[in-house]
This record gives sequence, C-alpha cells and structure tokens, in this order.
Amino acid sequence: MPMHILTLTCWKFSLKFRLFSGENLRVAAWGAVERIEIGGTHISMAVNGRELYCCEHECADHHGALELVLETLAHPEYGVLEGGGDITAVGHRVVHGGTRFSRSVVIDPSVRASIRALEELAPLHNVPNNKGIDAAMELLPTVPHVAFFDTAFHQTIPEHVHLYPLPYAWFEKYGVRRYGFHGPSHYYLGRSASALLGKEPEQCNLVTVHVENGMSICAIRQGISVDTSMGFTPLEGLVMGTRSGDIDPGIPPYIMQKLNITPQEVDAILNLKSGSSGIVGRMLSRRRLLEAAMDGDRRCLLALELEAYRLKKYIGAYLAVAGPVDALVFSAGISDREWLPRQLALEGLEAMGVTIDLTANRTVHAAPGLPDIAVPASRVRVFVMPTDEELVIAEDVRGTVQGGVPVSSAAGGPVGA
Repeated sequence: MPMHILTLTCWKFSLKFRLFSGENLRVAAWGAVERIEIGGTHISMAVNGRELYCCEHECADHHGALELVLETLAHPEYGVLEGGGDITAVGHRVVHGGTRFSRSVVIDPSVRASIRALEELAPLHNVPNNKGIDAAMELLPTVPHVAFFDTAFHQTIPEHVHLYPLPYAWFEKYGVRRYGFHGPSHYYLGRSASALLGKEPEQCNLVTVHVENGMSICAIRQGISVDTSMGFTPLEGLVMGTRSGDIDPGIPPYIMQKLNITPQEVDAILNLKSGSSGIVGRMLSRRRLLEAAMDGDRRCLLALELEAYRLKKYIGAYLAVAGPVDALVFSAGISDREWLPRQLALEGLEAMGVTIDLTANRTVHAAPGLPDIAVPASRVRVFVMPTDEELVIAEDVRGTVQGGVPVSSAAGGPVGA
C-alpha cells in the first residue's frame, strides 16, 4: 500500500490540510475548512487536473472539521484515497515547542502534556493546534502522529542572542526568552537556496525572509539559525499585517492608563489591530494592501514604506550577523505585487553587497525558474521562491516514522527532545 501522509495546520476557526502520497511525497490533494464553530463552515479541496471542490457543511468544532476532511479525501467520486486507502501517518504543525523540543517527535501522552503546558506561551496558536491533535488522534487512533514545532529550527540560537536583558529569574522561572517562529519556512528557504548555490547547507551563510501576513527574518550561519526577528511570541520583529512588530515597551502601559484597558485588551490590539492594518485604519488582505498602495492610496503606501524600512534595518543587521552572506532569500508571498516592498527594502544596500535588477525583481513571479533577482556583479545573490512548509513537515513525518530521525534535524540543528 502506498504511503499517505496527512499534514494539518489548525487555527482558531480554520483547518488547513495537505495529503502527500508515495515515496516521492507527491501532493495528492490540499485544501482547508473555514469558519469552524462560527457558522457558514465550508470545505475546499484542490486536486491537480480537477476543478476545485467546494462544499458547505457546518462543523461545530475541529473534530467535526477533520471528520469532514477525512470523508472528503476518501469519497468515491471526488476523493483521492483510491480503493479506500488509509492514512499512514499524520503531521501536526505546532507553533510553540518551548525549550524541550528541538526536533519533530512522535506524539505520546508525555508530548501531549508538554504541548498543552505551552498553551500559555502561545494561546492563539497552541490551543487550536491541540484541538487538531485531539481530534486526529481520536479519529485515526492506530496511525503515528508526529508534532512539527515552528520553534525547533531556532533552538540553535546562542544563549546571548535568545536571552532578553531582563531579570534572569524571568527566564529561569517563566521561560521568557527568544524562541522564534516560521521554522519550517526558514528551513525550506535555506535548503533550497543552498541547492541553487551548489553548496551543502553547512557551507552557506544566508538571510531568509518569510513573506506573508505574518513576516519574519532569520540569520542562518553554516546551515543553522543564529538569530530571528520573532521572539518570545510571534508579535516581535517586522511590521506585519495585523501585528505591530517592535515597539517601545513603554507604549503598552502608557496606553493602558490612557484608555483604561486591561493587559489582555492591549495584547489583542497589538496582535490583531496593529501593523499595516493599524496604519491603514482597516483590515486588508495582503493582496488588497499591495493593490491599493500601487493605485495611490496614501495610507496603504505609507504602511508599505514603514514595513520596508523596518525590513531594511533587519536585513542590514542580519547581513552582519550571518556574514559573509552568500544569499538573501525571500519567500514569494501571495501576490505578484510583492516586488514593490522588496524594491523599497533593498534600495540602498549596494554598499553591503546587495544590488538587484529592478526588471528581474518585477518579473520574477512570471519566471519561477529564474529566482535570482540580483545583478551579475552583486556579491550577495538575491533569490525569490515559493516556500513549502507542508513539504518540510511531511518529510519530517516520514523520517521520524521510518528512521526515527527527522529530516530537518538531521540536516542541521541539534537532535533530541
């Protein structure tokens, strides 16, 4: 029977899935269940060579949503598990692994307890991640379930980098330190860039930029993460779609007094009503923000300029941290208009060895086979490529189940949980 690995990413009101089949991990299907718990729930599933399948079906919780996914994958008419094939293993994306997990692990009662204990460090993420794990282990009790941690790739960050200049007891008692996130994306971008450079990952120094509604940057030296912009939570770092990124820590208590709001309320504002959305004054998708900025919307353009300026500062710092750098690597994002913030962020970095071809930067989305947008004379190559976090998770699941060693840990970073 062929191997079928199902990867799951669960958020508060949604569940994203992808099914990989065979030893070459061919993508058999991918999709999402949206609006879980809040009504109007629907599933969409894409299969190469077929029309997009969509169906409305109310799901009161993640258990019902995953049950719908499994029924859809196995459906005799529009499913992909031919002949009633079974799921071989499930990979669960878990955002926060704390300091315990530096690699993917098979989920057992001890691992489940540890993930649940970490909910207070990432309540917006680990809580729905745990709901997905609970549902999957109940619906698929006989197959191995593997947890892939966003934070694991960054466990190689040195102590003097991951510590904050705060009372040391906060680190000892409460785990206050830099953890970093978007691990599978930075890992994928780093390994792909190494292949383009014709080098082993351990021979490469890179700066990788994950571009999406949530953004982060990572300094990779000799194949391992040595610094990253997200910290104790995903709130720190770059300007994002709804997250503020770095701000003066004196602002929250000041605003709490002025508006007479609670810590929970100011935390919600910083996570859900700040970033580009805060500057624009309304929540926009990444695609719509870029379109509006290019159409001349002053506030949208201002938001992009603020985002690009912050990114430029981080790139400059990380070129120094990871240097001498072989390549700067951007994930492609979700819009062909990502060329604008890239151009704004990279302008003026010629003295640091980064010189881009403006035409190549604008057209790279139309020519995915030519990801290098740097001019030939640029000392640092600049790659733009799609990221593939789910593939990294699936490879780790296969490695963990078959050989006991996750691929991402074997290729770089400490092994051990």
